[in-house]
Amino acid sequence: MDRRTFLAAGTVVGTAGLSGCLAVFNSPGSDDADYDVGMADSAYEPATIEVSVGGTVVWKNTSGRAHTVTAYDDGLPEGAEYFASGGFESEQAARDGWEAGSGGIFSNDTYEHTFDVAGEYPYLCIPHERQGMTGTVVVTDE
Repeated sequence: MDRRTFLAAGTVVGTAGLSGCLAVFNSPGSDDADYDVGMADSAYEPATIEVSVGGTVVWKNTSGRAHTVTAYDDGLPEGAEYFASGGFESEQAARDGWEAGSGGIFSNDTYEHTFDVAGEYPYLCIPHERQGMTGTVVVTDE
């Protein structure tokens, strides 16, 4: 087999193999996705998502690192329920919980929350906040 034939065959086999691997992962927003927001190494994807009042957002850890979904206390709309992975009732409790080893969302795990009050909900990942891992859920009355 000459070099060109070998390289062409390798490219075809490599591309076919990768296409099978890539098809395994859902991307947020696709029709067959089982989540709305993915968690990469240090980012939520997408960083901003919009839902209607009564809508549920599902976050999925699509990376190999542990993450959290933690609402900022001072950013919640008036009357809104606090949310954080681990079921904490405040941002400080979630931060303390993370330090104690709880509240993490591990690879392929999910967390979900239903939003009943319109407004913007800023949130963060405690271990990756310094790397800019923050997001916003925008809840509309529509």
